[in-house]
Amino acid sequence: MTINGREIQTRLNKEEEKRLSSMAALSRQAIREHEDLQAQQDHRQAFALDADRILHSLAYTRYIDKTQVFSLIPNDHITHRVLHVQLVSKIGRTIGRVLALNEDLIEAIALGHDLGHPPFGHDGERYLSRLCEAHGIGLFSHTWQAVHALRFLEKKGRGCNLTLQTLDGILCHDGELHLEAIAPQRNKDFSTLEQEMQQKRQKRGIMLYPMALEGCVVRMADVISYIGRDVEDAIRLGLIEREQLPQEVVEVLGNTNGKIVYRLVEDLIAQSQGKDEIRFSPRISHALLTLKQFNYKHIYKNKRIKTQSHKIERLYTLLFEAFLQDLKDERKDSVIFTEFLNGMQESYIQNSKPAEIVRDFIAGMTDAYFLRMGRELLIPSELPSRF
Repeated sequence: MTINGREIQTRLNKEEEKRLSSMAALSRQAIREHEDLQAQQDHRQAFALDADRILHSLAYTRYIDKTQVFSLIPNDHITHRVLHVQLVSKIGRTIGRVLALNEDLIEAIALGHDLGHPPFGHDGERYLSRLCEAHGIGLFSHTWQAVHALRFLEKKGRGCNLTLQTLDGILCHDGELHLEAIAPQRNKDFSTLEQEMQQKRQKRGIMLYPMALEGCVVRMADVISYIGRDVEDAIRLGLIEREQLPQEVVEVLGNTNGKIVYRLVEDLIAQSQGKDEIRFSPRISHALLTLKQFNYKHIYKNKRIKTQSHKIERLYTLLFEAFLQDLKDERKDSVIFTEFLNGMQESYIQNSKPAEIVRDFIAGMTDAYFLRMGRELLIPSELPSRF
């Protein structure tokens, strides 16, 4: 017995319209870049299909060994990127359920929002951005890279053909920039996405706003998921003590990750109900900003976790230049050919500058693969005993 996917999808879409808020993104409003027969005939709704495509992407698989905050530390209980995105998804869907928003869209954006992070987190992002700028291909941004990868790198250059709403939410998630409230900028199209992606490559710290409330939820959920978790990881590693947390933060948000998450989510829901924006109350927002500032000073900029940074930065430069030379010399035995360009769509190769290909290859590496490439580049291999 077979099922009629289109009929199931139509029924689910009609039920969704009755259930969700008038401000929610409806699945029937999903916009894809290319015609997609599977999406039309599938029993899954549009954003649910997006989430599944991201979940089954190669980039998602590589989350397992991507730095969140702490690199090169042999502790199985600190947060890695794969756990972070799952926490963002869970917190975001909890908020979305109460506000009657589209949980499938929230999940898709959350699962994909950090796919563009290169090896070694935000430090790696800075190193790679300097190299990209020096080679005339613009700045590097993990939000831009995530969208680029999902459109042009996955499936050997064919891309995942995700919806505009999902890609836009990923591009605009910037959880590092503090906001008390964020409202959607609706009525975007794929030309808007292209324009905003271009802006990301030209200017640092640019503020973009998602086209859907669901994207706004993910942006706030991103902060909620990492702010207290980073505190717990830092305490576990002996970088800080719980008693160091600012008293004004403890009085408002609590002093454990569980309390911090609960208080932030509770406030966000209370302040956002019935509004076409996602917001914190001024008091909660100020406490959150204070905690962010504490984390930056005592955790993210802590010299005790930066002792290997100069080596990682040097490896970025060495690998970038080595792979760039391999492309120029057409060294077909180089891993950039055998493990990245082999089988890639010709349109990607023809439309990409050599430095852009190197950027995409390095950005997709896990921390362990990056270090392995560094060792192979720097440490001589034994030659055979007889030739």
